[in-house]
Amino acid sequence: MNRRRTGTSLYAGMLFLVLGLVAWASGQPFVFPSLGPSAFVLAFERRGERTRIYRIVGSHVIGGVAGLLAYTLLADGVAITATPGAFSPDGLRLAASGVLSIVATSWAMVATDTNHAPACATTLIVSLGLLSTPLQVGVIVASVVILVEVHRAVVYAYRRAVAGTHPRFDEN
Repeated sequence: MNRRRTGTSLYAGMLFLVLGLVAWASGQPFVFPSLGPSAFVLAFERRGERTRIYRIVGSHVIGGVAGLLAYTLLADGVAITATPGAFSPDGLRLAASGVLSIVATSWAMVATDTNHAPACATTLIVSLGLLSTPLQVGVIVASVVILVEVHRAVVYAYRRAVAGTHPRFDEN
């Protein structure tokens, strides 16, 4: 069990390191909170239904778009970088934007079989005004694509390296 803890944590860190370097080199937010849980899912499970590329990328696309629509409709110009005052109009707008984005994201993920819980955090990041421009949503989607493609490349390389020696990776 200790080996799995170590492997999972190091692999999740490696996946995130790639995005950290891209963020550092580009000056864009290629690292954001909901990406951590996605990296963990990929590192912990590595293969299986929860790690399907369409599910992870699709859910974050849905979350980003739903968050952007909710933010644009209800809270444009407001951000939850500080706690809004009690009963403030801006606080109500942000809360409504968050609620609408969660409802829309949840509905769309279930409808498209792209269930991936971290995307609900993505939709809140966007709908609460933290990363809420079309460019920033594009960076979110690009980050997720980079994350899953790096994961896919690592799994492919590992499968090639152990083919014939590890029964779990002999299957196609």
